[in-house]
Amino acid sequence: MGEPSDDRWLGEVAAGASRDAGGVPVELLGDYLPLLADAAITGRRPKRAELEAVETLGRRAAEQGISAGRAVQLYLSAARRLWQDLPAVVRSRDREAVRAAASAVLQVIDDAVATLAEGYAQARRDLVRREEALRRELVDDLLRGDSDPGALVDRAEPFGLDLARSHQVALAAPSRRLPDTETAITALEAVIFNRMGDRDVLVATKEGLLVVLAPADGDPGRPTPPGLGRLMHDELRRLPRGRPWRVAVGRPHSGLYGIARSYEEAREALTMATRLRLEAPVVNARDLLIYRVLLRDQPAIAELVQAVLSPLEQARGGAEPLLGTLQAYFDTGGVATDTARRIHVSVRTVTYRLQRIKDLTGYSPSDPAHRFTLQAAVLGARALEWPQKPVPHPA
Repeated sequence: MGEPSDDRWLGEVAAGASRDAGGVPVELLGDYLPLLADAAITGRRPKRAELEAVETLGRRAAEQGISAGRAVQLYLSAARRLWQDLPAVVRSRDREAVRAAASAVLQVIDDAVATLAEGYAQARRDLVRREEALRRELVDDLLRGDSDPGALVDRAEPFGLDLARSHQVALAAPSRRLPDTETAITALEAVIFNRMGDRDVLVATKEGLLVVLAPADGDPGRPTPPGLGRLMHDELRRLPRGRPWRVAVGRPHSGLYGIARSYEEAREALTMATRLRLEAPVVNARDLLIYRVLLRDQPAIAELVQAVLSPLEQARGGAEPLLGTLQAYFDTGGVATDTARRIHVSVRTVTYRLQRIKDLTGYSPSDPAHRFTLQAAVLGARALEWPQKPVPHPA
């Protein structure tokens, strides 16, 4: 097999196989063709070291970005072309000899293609792990907002991120432990890429939460672009584990530091939604701005809660049933029947509790002059987690 004419023949087979596979480099065949020829002539099976070399070629194909289908097509096409030309090289053969040669060649093809695919798959797994690590590190630094801007711009470019654009961050929290991470990320990437394209979008995990960084055409003074939170929630609830999910979406902000700001808003919205016992599975930071205003002057809101609502603790069963009724009453626009339906009691019970609130606090929920004070106090109580926690005293 070492004669020049044989080398030219194998070279022509390799070139033809490369064309068949769409231009895959012939170098990825390595010594595969001589292995096939040896198998046809002598029946020799490939040695372990020769198969390991094929596995290395499979890894190289993955690293070069060549699809697995094209790499396999290269090997199958090379085998087909070599077999077609074998009669011109291997002279007279009887039927049994041809059958034996075919069996040996098929065995080499089977071993080589399986080994090639194994090397390719292992390289892809390694690449995915490296990319996931790089993506997670990039997301961590973007959300922290204190890294070197120039370095972040360079690191973001391979992921298709234009850090000069406006972005928003959305967080998804499972009810329990985060389910299979890869499944959740893949599901979100598929639906978000389909809606928004694959540029300027990153999906990763951080501290038990799923993080989505997406482009936003807007500014802090405008409503959050609709759809991202609902899109995420609709996809995540299809997963077998993790339900029920809660999704919080930060407001859009421009520039590198706007990403960290949107993340902090989304994280704060998640915390506040839990404190306030909101039923909605998707919350927007913009809708919770009033709570940020209230908590900005915590001593004042604590004083308001103490002065207005602390008398409710004198009621049988404590303050919580009356506070929950008051919150539902305000949420339903002051409609007693809707309030009763929401908290699963009778309308008569709602009416009794509202009168009890008036008797204890001196504020009537149905009086427009008292309504704002009571509602602000209720918002403050939920933000401070009262009555589960005591009202903080001024320092």
